Amino acid sequence: MQDTNVIELKHICKSFPGIKANDDISLDLKKGEIHALLGENGAGKSTLMSVLFGMYEPDSGQIFVNGKEEKIKNPNDATRLGIGMVHQHFMLVGCYTALQNIILGYEPATKFFGFLKPKDVRQSLLDLCKKYKFEVNLDEKIDDMPVGEQQKVEILKMLYRKNDILIFDEPTAVLTPQEIDDLMISMKELAKEGKSILFISHKLNEIMEVADRVTVLRKGKCLGTLDVKSTDPQHLSRLMVGRDVQLVVSKKEAKPGEDVLTVDKLCVYSAEKKREVVHDVSFSVRKGEIVCVAGIEGNGQSELVYALAGLEKVRSGSIILHNLDTYRYRRLDKNGVEKPVSGFNRIASDNIDHVRRVSREAIKCFFINSYRHCVSLFNKKKPFVPYVKKQYFSPKPESAIYWKETAQRDAILRHNAREKLKAKLHKDYQPNFVGADWKGDQSLRYVNAHLEEMTIRDRSIGGISHIPEDRQKYGLALDFSLKDNLVLQRYFERKFQTLGFTNDRAKSEYANELIKRYDIRSSLGGSTTVRSMSGGNQQKAIIARELDRNTPLLIAVQPTRGLDVGAIEFIHKEIVKQRDAGSGILLVSLELEEVMNLSDRILVMFKGEIVAELDPKKTTVQEIGLYMSGAKRMDLKTHKDIPLSEEGGKAHA
Repeated sequence: MQDTNVIELKHICKSFPGIKANDDISLDLKKGEIHALLGENGAGKSTLMSVLFGMYEPDSGQIFVNGKEEKIKNPNDATRLGIGMVHQHFMLVGCYTALQNIILGYEPATKFFGFLKPKDVRQSLLDLCKKYKFEVNLDEKIDDMPVGEQQKVEILKMLYRKNDILIFDEPTAVLTPQEIDDLMISMKELAKEGKSILFISHKLNEIMEVADRVTVLRKGKCLGTLDVKSTDPQHLSRLMVGRDVQLVVSKKEAKPGEDVLTVDKLCVYSAEKKREVVHDVSFSVRKGEIVCVAGIEGNGQSELVYALAGLEKVRSGSIILHNLDTYRYRRLDKNGVEKPVSGFNRIASDNIDHVRRVSREAIKCFFINSYRHCVSLFNKKKPFVPYVKKQYFSPKPESAIYWKETAQRDAILRHNAREKLKAKLHKDYQPNFVGADWKGDQSLRYVNAHLEEMTIRDRSIGGISHIPEDRQKYGLALDFSLKDNLVLQRYFERKFQTLGFTNDRAKSEYANELIKRYDIRSSLGGSTTVRSMSGGNQQKAIIARELDRNTPLLIAVQPTRGLDVGAIEFIHKEIVKQRDAGSGILLVSLELEEVMNLSDRILVMFKGEIVAELDPKKTTVQEIGLYMSGAKRMDLKTHKDIPLSEEGGKAHA
């Protein structure tokens, strides 16, 4: 690291409607230095770097590059000055390949006629991948890539342009622990080569490992710049959020109850990857426990969650949500009081759908059994094994309850009408009214629901909350307001409607309550467009929406991705509170520290299969890593390790 300043930001100010994102911030970056930028969600880190990269123009202040004042009006100006940026939210074209995205805007072309020559840069990109240990298929489309691989494409795009000043805006948020270690090594190598790096991160251990200096921001203001060697994580976290933060999760011993979710021999086929990505997976989640699925990204965890949430079709196997309360499908008035099941048309529709499902299964059973019977007649080595029909229930079984309750209610009303008439005719007659405490039939209220045949909305109403892996693709409607996003799962409820129209006042009151409770920071409150919010606050909005529903099952994929230590502490406490209230939690995380601290039981996935079931109190991070890499495998019935030679012999046989 040299003493020469390659970047100097002096008194930068930037405001948006309702909020001052950067308030008189000054910062300098030396040649060959890794300078970390630390702050809580919404502190103004990404805004400051966007000003430097030309995405925004500052309201006031000066920018010096290599000692010369520059006016950076757009990213092209920044690139011309040797500044490159890896954005927190990817700036990639989904329908283009990785190679096309990397060279976009800087395409190699012939001198005459300008014909493109993408093959000329392929080898240089392959060399970069090899040098920095990036496994990227240059011919694969961005839409078909996992988020971790898309992040690597962003980094390659910057390295291809040979920028000397590199801005990394939370580059490790979507990477696996192994990929993070490789990136840290790569950043140190880049610094040794003379490149200067501005590194935004919420992860204190990464900053302590790789950075030379750190600047702390809070609520748009700079609290100072520190030498990393002279500070510690606790001090940095106190500066960042203004209080002491508990970095280790504190929770009581779990008291698991009965099963809330059972997955049996589940297989999922991916149309994108054109292969089966989940093979014969079986497990259960009980009430009052946190089950964590650990594994290196791309080993079937995403597809498993997609199948549970209804985003991916199930090829075979079953997913059962136990004791689903069918009254959740009934309409309530604005005060939460149950209303009678609505209308004959809806009931008829429910029953018709149920009949169709049962009919399809009967036809499927007939043809499969006929085929198997014919095969057994001509091939004695394949005995006839009958296909057993699945037993489906109607996703809205209140249809059956409705007819039974209607008959009972009518009988009560007829009886009371007769008693009332007798009292009118005979003055001395004491009427015997019945049914004052009648609550209807409860025998069909709780059922075991087969989720694989239910729609996404029916699963959601039935009792599943889902915090998705990709917040922008699956979790939010980016061009909707914050309040609209917070009621996405509930906008059709009576309390958010008036005469069939959405009640904006009710939405605003509900959104303001969640914004205050979960500290969601935005410029215009509930009216803020979600696209304009920081990534951490977008994540908070999803978590607030899903946790507030108090469902029996919560599926959380990377719930703390992109959050600061204060927000992580709060979210962990909320998840533990959900567990203690009796909900079952299925957690998918790439952070082994989070896995060890938060889970009550750990399932390890490798190549689409569950290869181990571990107790976090009796295992280590190193042992989990061996299972994640395929170096070890467990017999899930005996919980004993299978020798690799024996496993290989079985597979060969």
